[in-house]
Amino acid sequence: MRVAFHTLGCKVNQYETEAMAENFRSQGYQVVDERDFADVYVINTCTVTAIADKKSRQYIRRMKKVNPDSVVAVTGCYAQIKPEEVSAVDGVDIVAGTNEKSRLVSYVKAFQAEGTKQLHVKGYEELDVYDEMGTVTSTENRTRAYIKIQEGCNRFCSYCVIPYARGKVRSRSLEEIVAEARQLLDSGYKELVLTGINTALYDMERADIGQRTADGRPVDAEKATASDLQPCGVEKVIAALDQLPGDFRIRLSSLEPAVVNAEYVKRLLRYEKLCHHLHLSAQSGSDSILKAMNRPYDRQQYLEIVEVLRDFDPDYGISTDIIVGFPGEKEQDFEESCDLVKECGFCKTHIFKYSKRPFTKAAEMPGHVAPQVKNRRSDKLHEIGANTAREFFHSLQGKKAQVLLEEIHPDRQMITGYTGNYTRVYIKYEEPELAEAQDKLNNFVSVKLLAPFADGMRAEIIGENQCK
Repeated sequence: MRVAFHTLGCKVNQYETEAMAENFRSQGYQVVDERDFADVYVINTCTVTAIADKKSRQYIRRMKKVNPDSVVAVTGCYAQIKPEEVSAVDGVDIVAGTNEKSRLVSYVKAFQAEGTKQLHVKGYEELDVYDEMGTVTSTENRTRAYIKIQEGCNRFCSYCVIPYARGKVRSRSLEEIVAEARQLLDSGYKELVLTGINTALYDMERADIGQRTADGRPVDAEKATASDLQPCGVEKVIAALDQLPGDFRIRLSSLEPAVVNAEYVKRLLRYEKLCHHLHLSAQSGSDSILKAMNRPYDRQQYLEIVEVLRDFDPDYGISTDIIVGFPGEKEQDFEESCDLVKECGFCKTHIFKYSKRPFTKAAEMPGHVAPQVKNRRSDKLHEIGANTAREFFHSLQGKKAQVLLEEIHPDRQMITGYTGNYTRVYIKYEEPELAEAQDKLNNFVSVKLLAPFADGMRAEIIGENQCK
């Protein structure tokens, strides 16, 4: 039997698709490309915006057309939030919620045996146990592997439906995380990316984030030594992985300023294998809009985190998300977001136009912004974000960096990879050097950054060495 997958949305979904693929392989299925003829098609959906819902429906219909006799199973956040709507889409045979992915193989087998449409979606209150999907030992990317450490969110930002799609905060056991990391490192992966619905909430259902001594007393992080500060929250995972032997690095996919503060971020800077890059979702630069969004920090507190990172390393890569057109957003609020992007000098700014989502408080707020105004603001902020990215890349010109080489582009005669601060690097090679370039894949090299190029920097190799 042949099974194909299509994944929409976040890195967590991508990880979970890899886990589902391994589960299907273990049951004798052959995993094929989504464009190929298959007996089973699995669509792992997203619902973060209305556009994501639409794309999910389009892919459901598209994959059924490839093989009208195939079994179509739909899972993910859209399936969790609107199971009846998904089930009503022509061709859907199985609908499975976000906490049912580990059992999808059994649901497919049951459908093949019985031929009866299946709906397996738990209510929000039942989404309270971490669904262990097994250990992922291989991924499509042969150099970078994602490790899911956490599920759910209890922040309830007023615009966000994800808490309802993913349920309560629950964390994966540290033992399972370390075991998966060991297997991935043994398989040759050189970068481990920690991901979750809100990674900053790891272990937060059992403890609060704070600076503590070995005997549990609060400490002043400014005066404490590293040995005084006992790992807590997501730091527990970083500390455990940092101690593993091998030539590799650790990357956080994101860290929520709605959970952590500048003092906590200082703690993370002591781990040598942790990459100098953080994705910090600002969402707005306006204090009034942040309050309406139910984001429990203000502009100044966000800037304090940025200052900590840049004081530690001026080249620290910081990326962010910004929502434009949130209900009640005035021109002054939008300009404050523009100013925040300029002030922080983000290496990447992801811009989203506000989209009304079910169950959220923002959907019922007054002052919804007209689509044409959202479009104008989005276009302007995209331009500002592109400018700050170029300025960030220009600041790296002439500096040295370490790059994990990941991919060859024969059409450009270039080999590419990423620095620790998540700058994409392009290195030119001549045609006779192709075999030599291929040998460098999945290895760390020292480079000199020459000039901005495409979405990153051109560079030249100046040496080969281990990750530092």
